[in-house]
Amino acid sequence: PKMKEEHCLQAALLCLGVVCCSQALSTERLQRSRPSLHGHHEKGKEGQVLHRSKRGWVWNQFFVIEEYTGPDPVLVGRLHSDIDSGDGNIKYILSGEGAGIIFVIDDKSGNIHATKTLDREERAQYTLTAQAVDRNTNRPLEPPSEFIVKVQDINDNPPEFLHENYHANVPERSNVGTSVIQVTASDADDPTYGNSAKLVYSILEGQPYFSVEAQTGIIRTALPNMDREAKEEYHVVIQAKDMGGHMGGLSGTTKVTITLTDVNDNPPKFPQSVYQMSVSEAAVPGEEVGRVKAKDPDIGENGLVAYSIIDGDGMDMFEITTDYETQEGVVKLKKTLDYETKKSYSLKVEAANVHIDPKFISNGPFKDTVTVKIAVEDADEPPVFLKPSYIFEVQENAASGTVVGKVHAKDPDVANSAIRYSIDRHTDLERYFVINAEDGNIKTIKALDREEMAWHNISVFAVEVHKQHQEAKVPIAIKVVDVNDNAPKFAAAYEAFVCENARSNQQFITISADDKDDSANGPRFIFSLPPEIIHNPNFTLRDNRDNTASVLVRREGFSRQKQDLYLLPIVISDGGVPPLSSTNTLTIRVCGCDGSGSLLSCNAEAYVLNAGLSTGALIAILACIVILLVIVVLFVTLKRQKKEPLIVFEEEDVRENIITYDDEGGGEEDTEAFDIATLQNPDGINGFIPRKDIKPEYQYLPRPGLRPAPNSVDVDDFINTRIQEADNDPTAPPYDSIQIYGYEGRGSVAGSLSSLESATTDSDLDYDYLQNWGPRFKKLADLYGSKDTFDDDS
Repeated sequence: PKMKEEHCLQAALLCLGVVCCSQALSTERLQRSRPSLHGHHEKGKEGQVLHRSKRGWVWNQFFVIEEYTGPDPVLVGRLHSDIDSGDGNIKYILSGEGAGIIFVIDDKSGNIHATKTLDREERAQYTLTAQAVDRNTNRPLEPPSEFIVKVQDINDNPPEFLHENYHANVPERSNVGTSVIQVTASDADDPTYGNSAKLVYSILEGQPYFSVEAQTGIIRTALPNMDREAKEEYHVVIQAKDMGGHMGGLSGTTKVTITLTDVNDNPPKFPQSVYQMSVSEAAVPGEEVGRVKAKDPDIGENGLVAYSIIDGDGMDMFEITTDYETQEGVVKLKKTLDYETKKSYSLKVEAANVHIDPKFISNGPFKDTVTVKIAVEDADEPPVFLKPSYIFEVQENAASGTVVGKVHAKDPDVANSAIRYSIDRHTDLERYFVINAEDGNIKTIKALDREEMAWHNISVFAVEVHKQHQEAKVPIAIKVVDVNDNAPKFAAAYEAFVCENARSNQQFITISADDKDDSANGPRFIFSLPPEIIHNPNFTLRDNRDNTASVLVRREGFSRQKQDLYLLPIVISDGGVPPLSSTNTLTIRVCGCDGSGSLLSCNAEAYVLNAGLSTGALIAILACIVILLVIVVLFVTLKRQKKEPLIVFEEEDVRENIITYDDEGGGEEDTEAFDIATLQNPDGINGFIPRKDIKPEYQYLPRPGLRPAPNSVDVDDFINTRIQEADNDPTAPPYDSIQIYGYEGRGSVAGSLSSLESATTDSDLDYDYLQNWGPRFKKLADLYGSKDTFDDDS
């Protein structure tokens, strides 16, 4: 509080001094510049009287201090005209910026006052116009004149920074004086007047780590070797003060947060010198054994660490990789372990930085080593075969019980349990082999045929006697060794053709052989003729010594009429031990050939046909037969397509021509769907409707009064009329109540559709065959057969 009172007192005294100086200066300037109200005359060189023009206005530049808070208006200045004699006849008028609102003038004395507090930062000057007029007539006594009122600045605005908070980064261990950031403040006061806008920067918080330049505001490091790992963030407060930093000046502050960025100035370090790990001998390669980690206080890429194995007896059995997410070294198994062979291993692991800063290489070396000891744990292992696979051989056709080979497995554990063997029957479905469960000897059960299956692939299990779940499996390939048990045969079903005009020693076919046995027991093949026909007069055989043989003609002149087919036995022997042979028969046909040796015909009956009919005659006979067959087929087809009645009736008998009328009405309420007039016979208009179902013996005369209207639509009346006519018609049979409701037209050749009149006609047709048509036609048979019965009775 005391400090604030001193500052207020100083400001008040300063303002008072400025006001007094301004008033004195204004008064002095007015008095200096005020001209004489009276002009004087001067005589020229030639005796002329010269009149000097005088300036009628007294004006100048006025000043008023800003932020004046006194009780009375501030006197800005006074205007006075030379023609003003003080009698009050002159009136002063003020116009322009702020006239009448901020600035007022005494119209008699010309004194100008400021009625409001002015702020230079809002407006630095005002332009006004003054004029002297006659008070009574308002006539301008002199031309108007402009003058300026300037607002004089005082230190009323503190400095302000562009940002309330600043953030900056600087690498750790930077040299002293390293630039961090520049902060800038501004002052709204007039920089051209006094020191109100002259700023000086200073640091209030952040020593002794940082400093700031007083004139520029640049913040720099002040201590060497600042360590990010010790302290990463610093808070600095910077002050900007006007008045050149002197007492009484106003100030503003800002906060700067400075963060030290990381550099690689720390090597990795293992927290311990030895790591103990263990792994089961049953572990598979690639399985994780354990992890090591070297700590590096640096961050980012400066803290990246890579691990490697540089020494130890387990370099071939283990490997290490780097987990860059956790910065750990992962020790993994590289090969399968055996507890019974080696129970422990030792590794020397190195951790080194990936990125090294040359500036801090003197802080190195940037790596560290640690010893890793790995103990191998015993595991209950399955049996192990002495070989990963076995290959055995056995001769084909060997007797049952022949030993093929022997497999052997042992328990690798210390207990060395007994082993039992068995064959995987999924690999020996035909059960060719059996194995001794105790010693692993494999034997045959049945004879093997190499030509059926040359290799047998089976699998054998080895299981510990006391631990059935521990088993091992080994593949076994058994080769069936070939023996010469298949004689050679023709490679194909040969059929040879020899011309009748063949020459002696002419070759007409080459044959080869095939042997199912292996090449050792197969070729080379030897071809020969049996001893009993070695002097065959017709054909001879030549062995080409390349597993083929050629058959040649021994004589000339073959005749199909005498013999058209020859069978030549050929003996083929293989090169096996012992050799096998077989006799194969070659079929040779005698054929007719042309002069060039091309086959024409191999049919022996061709010569027999020459004694009878020629070829042209045979073709003609066959053509005639084909034509006759075509005619018969066409005749049968036409007969089937021709429609003929099964029973021939008289022309008048049309009982079988049934016509169906499917026209139905719309019911009793439908009076418009069907015109009843279409149901009426045109002959009914005259009162007479001829009956079509019987032959009337006499004409029936219609009764008067029963004629219906031709276009009547009353169905009930129409039906009643027809019923009365039927009841009164003596020609109508009692059993025939069928009425005609459809008009077929005049002169129909079909005649009546009714078959009831057949009983009274003189038809000569015999209908006794209806008795044979079954029960469905019994009624018709009774009706049409009643005539004969009636005649017999009469």
